[in-house]
Amino acid sequence: MPNLRLARQTLLRLVAALAAIVGAVQLVRLLLLPAIQSVLHPGDAMTSVLRRTGIFLFAILAYWAYVRLFEKRRASELRIAPLPIALGALSGSLLIAIALLLMFAFGAYDLGAYRGLQSGLLGVAGLIVIAAVLEEVIYRCILFRILEGAIGTLWALGLQSLVFALMHIANIEDRASTQEIVTTVVAGTLVGAFWTLVFVHTRNLWAVAANHAAWNYTIILAGVPLSGIEGWRSLAPLATTCRDPACGPTWLTGGVFGPEDSLVTTAMVAASVLAMLYWAGRRHRLLAAGAALPINPTGAPHA
Repeated sequence: MPNLRLARQTLLRLVAALAAIVGAVQLVRLLLLPAIQSVLHPGDAMTSVLRRTGIFLFAILAYWAYVRLFEKRRASELRIAPLPIALGALSGSLLIAIALLLMFAFGAYDLGAYRGLQSGLLGVAGLIVIAAVLEEVIYRCILFRILEGAIGTLWALGLQSLVFALMHIANIEDRASTQEIVTTVVAGTLVGAFWTLVFVHTRNLWAVAANHAAWNYTIILAGVPLSGIEGWRSLAPLATTCRDPACGPTWLTGGVFGPEDSLVTTAMVAASVLAMLYWAGRRHRLLAAGAALPINPTGAPHA
């Protein structure tokens, strides 16, 4: 009976949290944005800004409201923590930058030209930040955190990271071989585990989102595919090409998904995950199934 009650409570929390986020996003898209357009008649560029900003703000507000009203606690994971945020951004950019430099050194890519900073990069940065925050709300603040309270940190980390990887297959499924799809699942699960462990150590949405966004933006700046998306490569300061006409070997370049699927990146992320797991164990941050909510990094319990 206790296990059944815990499962029911976990499912109810997941449904309530996801419904709050989806409802907030649809409120912006279907009601608020059309109302603003009908009154102010903004241009396409301004409409895009309003859509993205509105979705970002209302999703955060919806998550805050869910935590306060449903879980009846302070949403401490939304606190602004400048040092963890800065360290998160720096470490995310540095890790993937080192992997990219090794790929260039090993001959996976050639630098064709330097195009300089282009005006469109600012808009891309905003989009990357918003997308990273929304993904971290869904996967780490909702899916991982709620599962963690039911099945413990390690099981929640594995399950949530696998879901995270599977959701990214859609970016390449019409262009990738079976081997590349399997590689994407493995590499994506490890990257998902890496970001989950950043959250485990910081318990802060903005720190893990900064790591995620800086990682993604560094890939864009390098002029290589980001998670199978090619559209932003024309805006990159670096015009990067494949040294091999066939753009291989895929184990080095990552194939259609890009450097995140490279064996170089996977090895570095796997090593980081193991180190962070060890560190989390030493600092008693790995919870058992059904454990109480984790404490903040400061040592103060969640309210």
